Amino acid sequence: MSWGSTDATPDRNLSQEYRVLKLRLRRTGAKKRPSYRIVVAEHSSPRDGRFIEIIGHYDPLTEPATVKVNEDRAKHWLSVGAQPTETVAGLLKRAGVIAAAPAAEAVTADAS
Repeated sequence: MSWGSTDATPDRNLSQEYRVLKLRLRRTGAKKRPSYRIVVAEHSSPRDGRFIEIIGHYDPLTEPATVKVNEDRAKHWLSVGAQPTETVAGLLKRAGVIAAAPAAEAVTADAS
């Protein structure tokens, strides 16, 4: 019986290699006056917790709403596998960082 066998021990550094990164909003601003930073963060980090980089900001209270994004950094993070949340994907489309999906054409069944 070998108590020092390393075959069954999990690799503790494995979780660091496969971090799931998200582009998401981090809330800033005063109470009832929200503004948001667009950040790159691990998916398990809290909404206003630790982040890797700020790549832009979004102010929904201005008319029209202000979206400013560092396009180079956003494209970099998307290219290395970071996934935007639905809201951030919409903001990136509005800012022109990612292309909007083409409209789906209605499929009609021919009764021929």
